[in-house]
Amino acid sequence: MGSNAIYVCPRCGNSDPRYFGMKNNETYCRLCISFQGREVNSYKVDDEDTSASLTYPLSSEQEKISAKLLENFKENKSTLVHAVCGSGKTELVYRVVSYALSHGLHVGFAVPRREVAIDLFPRFISAFPNRRSVCVYGGHTDELTGDMIILTTHQLYRYSNYFDLLILDEIDAFPFRDNRLLINLFKKSLRGSYILMSATPPKEIVDDFKKNNLPILELHTRYHRHALPEPINVIRIGYFKIPYLIKKIKEYRRNKKPLLIFAPTIALAEQIYSILKIFVKKGHFVHSKCLNRKEIITDFKKHTYDYLVTTSVLERGVTIRDVQVIIYNADNSMYDSGVLIQISGRVGRKIDAPTGEVIFLANKVSKSMKEAIHAIKLDNTYLTR
Repeated sequence: MGSNAIYVCPRCGNSDPRYFGMKNNETYCRLCISFQGREVNSYKVDDEDTSASLTYPLSSEQEKISAKLLENFKENKSTLVHAVCGSGKTELVYRVVSYALSHGLHVGFAVPRREVAIDLFPRFISAFPNRRSVCVYGGHTDELTGDMIILTTHQLYRYSNYFDLLILDEIDAFPFRDNRLLINLFKKSLRGSYILMSATPPKEIVDDFKKNNLPILELHTRYHRHALPEPINVIRIGYFKIPYLIKKIKEYRRNKKPLLIFAPTIALAEQIYSILKIFVKKGHFVHSKCLNRKEIITDFKKHTYDYLVTTSVLERGVTIRDVQVIIYNADNSMYDSGVLIQISGRVGRKIDAPTGEVIFLANKVSKSMKEAIHAIKLDNTYLTR
């Protein structure tokens, strides 16, 4: 490599010389060196007629966006979907996915976190029972090819120039947001157009779509047409929050309602649970370092536990019927308004349980708490428009 040559990593697109090294007279990239493993070259998708199987009809608002997404895809236009939590974002793409599969095209649905991919996978199996769907994430990479690929963004390196339609949900979630490596892998896996989706899209992405005159579709109501639960501020200083938690756990238990208690850090989540378990049984905790977190989440959904103390690992994508939410130290700097909105969106998602409580338990009312409540109330005004 000449002294003036600009080397570009063929895998991740990095061109910053600070992240290149030499081994056995060959250049390697430190940014993506951990992305090692089998890559996919080709897979034939049968161009047979495909229709999605829905368990409930789309609302009129969903129908309009679903039709527009198909129209944009046919015109090779990429689209940003800004839709509130629980609006049925996944169902919005079924029509365009059906069209792409029917034309023998490669389709992927990517999310930043494995828990969300795991939660989505059975929904696609149910929606497309006559198609072969696969789920790809760290530690689950034996099957890489299928008609429909649900995967984490980290696994996109396996699919260079592969997807004719790539849907990326939760675009503002850690670790995807502002991660140049994952963004490059996303772009490199494309050979067609894409759909980005979020309830809280980053301003820079919205501005980029507007600058390039690309379509932005908005959906401000949930599919069941009930209001988004509006958070309540409860102020308790320090450990005076614990007696309040104990009271609420017992109240929800009497009413047979599961409770998620969010904490800003792993250490605090474990500390809270270590105190709570002394006073109220049938609880647990879960975070990204728990090796058995999949089993814990599954057991919580089965009502093995009445409450679960968690970190942002359950912030997005996971749907639990009739769940209630308390955010411990909601004024913590870890919680910007977008995160608070996403966590609040865990409540009232089911058509047979469309309401519930969201409580911001804090030392004081922060700017982010005010912004989150204002944004949720503003979305709710669309129900009467």
